[in-house]
Amino acid sequence: MKQLLSELTAQEEKLLHCVHCGFCLPACPTYSRLGDEGDSPRGRLHLMRAVVEDRLDPGSGAFGYHLDRCLGCRACESVCPSGGEVGHLLEGAREVLSRTRPRRVLDRLLPRIMATPALLSPVMAVTRVLRGTRLPALAAGHLPSTGRLAQLRLGLGMVAATATPKFPGKVRRRGISSSPGAAVDDTLGRGASAAVFLGCVQKGLLGRVNEATARVMESNGFRIARVRDQGCCGAIHAHAGDLEGARRLAKDNIRAFEASGVDVIAVNAAGCGAIIKEYPRLLAQDEEYAGRAQTLASGVRDVSELLGRDGLRTGGPLPLIVTYDAPCHLLHAQSISEEPFVLLRSIPDVRLVPLPGHDECCGGAGVYGITHPELGGAIGRDKVEAVLATGAEVVVTGNPGCMMQIGAGLLMRGESIAVAHPVELLDESYRRAGFYGE
Repeated sequence: MKQLLSELTAQEEKLLHCVHCGFCLPACPTYSRLGDEGDSPRGRLHLMRAVVEDRLDPGSGAFGYHLDRCLGCRACESVCPSGGEVGHLLEGAREVLSRTRPRRVLDRLLPRIMATPALLSPVMAVTRVLRGTRLPALAAGHLPSTGRLAQLRLGLGMVAATATPKFPGKVRRRGISSSPGAAVDDTLGRGASAAVFLGCVQKGLLGRVNEATARVMESNGFRIARVRDQGCCGAIHAHAGDLEGARRLAKDNIRAFEASGVDVIAVNAAGCGAIIKEYPRLLAQDEEYAGRAQTLASGVRDVSELLGRDGLRTGGPLPLIVTYDAPCHLLHAQSISEEPFVLLRSIPDVRLVPLPGHDECCGGAGVYGITHPELGGAIGRDKVEAVLATGAEVVVTGNPGCMMQIGAGLLMRGESIAVAHPVELLDESYRRAGFYGE
């Protein structure tokens, strides 16, 4: 039993941190909608502790049922006065679940595809071709919203949501200086070398975000290096309980970025950034890689950390009404809250309107919206309603899963609001200023 519970028992002491204060209850998207203590953070921790203390069979229905319904958004960590690490404990618990019951087809298939370049490349190529037919967008607007077809509808809507957004307005250049700016992260200095972490979904379906990231960073004084042999970050594996798979991918990325010699790794996907910064925890027991993981993680920054500071180069006017939704793994896992707003406020003529509940999960959580169509769908619809209430022309968020979930929700409502990454708006502002010589 102890071997079966290896990762969870290694963190047994952390299960004792919960003092049952209840601060996490209103922050939890599942508890706030279901009102079931088993679907609250403290309820799930109680179940984990019962399993570790051999008071509950890990194969029991209750353990799997309630842990499976957790989004893994980590909002509870942001409000916990005891420093609870629910996200890490959840991964250990799901590792136990993966050994005691068969995993869903998606939970087996997606991690394998993401970790295997020979599979990932053709799958992404076919998906891009499908997206280009416009069939996913049509299906998202017309397929039934109940039953199994509802899951297909959401999946196709998520594919359609990765299409390049069109920003309204004309190019208006106002004599803005085209001289490159200084690198704005004062811990790096002008001319710092940087690599963009490409990811798997980001590279395959949202490659334009990686390209925009590189252009904007170069315009702000960074020297961009191309790093070969980087791959999937392992987040989807860790969240599904495949911690060994996540460790293998972490080691692959450590070797790739060590060989590059760059000063900083810029990440534009919140989920990727969170797991890479946590490679030291993931590899803490590996004598060969523990120190190397720490070195790598110390050089990882979300792109908003690098750019969302004083000294950011000012581009051309972008007359848009914009609202921002905070990715859970940026806000709660990485504690990055203000930098995206600083980045957006630096763009001339952007009117930034607040999004009610911008700090709550959108219901995407990887494939959660598909595997939990009722609960994930309800959370997603609440997010879409909040976006529509702002009157925004564009909603921005810094994670591909969030972009796809919110974008799909808008398409299913028949709405044409653009969904983009914050760096895409900055990139468009620079393009309109003529920084790229167009």
